[in-house]
Amino acid sequence: MEALLSDAQPKKVAPAKSASLSGGLLIAGITGGVAVALSVVCYPFVSPALRRICLPYVPATTQQVENVLHVLRGNTGRLLDIGSGDGRIVVAAAKNGFKSDGVELNYWLVLYSRISALRLGVSKNSSFHRKDLWTFDLKPYDNIVIFGVKEMMADLNAKFDKELSDTHVVACRFPLPNRPPIKVHGTGIDTVWLYHFKK
Repeated sequence: MEALLSDAQPKKVAPAKSASLSGGLLIAGITGGVAVALSVVCYPFVSPALRRICLPYVPATTQQVENVLHVLRGNTGRLLDIGSGDGRIVVAAAKNGFKSDGVELNYWLVLYSRISALRLGVSKNSSFHRKDLWTFDLKPYDNIVIFGVKEMMADLNAKFDKELSDTHVVACRFPLPNRPPIKVHGTGIDTVWLYHFKK
């Protein structure tokens, strides 16, 4: 009789530990992989904030681009955009007859700029360099554009004094300190200041 009763009682089933463990590991692996991928993609955008002088990526407005081209009207030669971001100044200058270069530390923005220039048909007249602006050689350029921050303008002014011999510089958003511009154009955040550096 005991044998019959023991057969009638439901048997306990052991939990599927291995299935839940492997499911948890899979979720942890996917979450970790996504976190690493996001960190890699976001690092170039966040890392400028970790430098002594932060030059964040802020796209130029259409009006700012027009103002830059306005004060450079009649100029020729090579143009450099310092901190070129998404490349819109370089592309616009190339469309207006300049041989244009951009220097930018953010790898993704350099890649985006190169693709943009190719797509818009100006890749032969433009190039983008992933370099530090403080070590980049400015001597070959006849025209330089900088969308800087106030904290860096004095250091940039010193770099320009040291390296430039006959170059027009367009400062956007913030003027160069202790140097009178030869032309000012625009209003508010779209204002640009034109300087002429010569030895």
